[in-house]
Amino acid sequence: MTKRKNLSRLLKCYLLITVASFLYGIGTAIFSDPNNIAPGGFTGVAIVLNRIVPLGTGAWFLILNIPILVLGTWKFGWHFICSTLYATGMISFFTDFIARYGKAFIVHDMVLASVFGGLMAGVSMAIIFQQGATSGGSDIIIKLLRLKYPHIKTGGLLFITDIFVIFFATLVIKDIPASLYAFITVFINGIALDKVLYGSDEAKLLFIISDRHASITRRLLKELDLGVTHVYGQGAFSGKDKKVIMCVVRMRISPQAQEIVKEEDPEAFMIITSATEIYGEGYKSYFDDKI
Repeated sequence: MTKRKNLSRLLKCYLLITVASFLYGIGTAIFSDPNNIAPGGFTGVAIVLNRIVPLGTGAWFLILNIPILVLGTWKFGWHFICSTLYATGMISFFTDFIARYGKAFIVHDMVLASVFGGLMAGVSMAIIFQQGATSGGSDIIIKLLRLKYPHIKTGGLLFITDIFVIFFATLVIKDIPASLYAFITVFINGIALDKVLYGSDEAKLLFIISDRHASITRRLLKELDLGVTHVYGQGAFSGKDKKVIMCVVRMRISPQAQEIVKEEDPEAFMIITSATEIYGEGYKSYFDDKI
């Protein structure tokens, strides 16, 4: 039963990565690339390099990612590298495939291209991130940075790295209007990414009492990357000491957290309440919010 569930999750994961890669390919091949919009990241670098040596934007994207994928393997392990390698390969394939066979659908309106190019990229990257992978390139660099600075949102880090790529594209392609539109693409990309990835600030506060607290905690930490706190309590009737698991989870992954508890201990006592304002590491900064 467990093997079947794991297989089902794996298939769902790679299906979502495939769909996201297709959306990413549309954003690049239909909106950004034909209009000289180099929207930061390795995609932007690939668009620029394809103007110099026309191997295909998707092909360049794959070539650029090879050394970064090696770095990701060293830091994040084989599950990460397999899913990210798959995402990178699919993005590369769909980008060049759509560029070749989807020319009739190319959008030449710069405003629409910049907005929808950023929207497609942001949504697709968020979906890939949710599956424990990245779309390669600067995403891996961002993932490494977030290990050191977890309070900084992904979209903000993405915006910083993208600015450097846009300036590089301006020097090579020499299309200043397209570079200005690229800033719109990057801005929309960052907003879409954060909205899908983080959602609103509303979350759930979970209190879990279980004799299997160790295995539940381990899975919450490993599978959902949650912050978990152990609170020591005592049963008033039994007098027994109990270790209470306390954690805050965002709305979108609350069902996954509950499922982990049910799988590990169907008899667990669990209290779930709403948390609408959360300050601290990984969430809002109290001082920044007031400024």
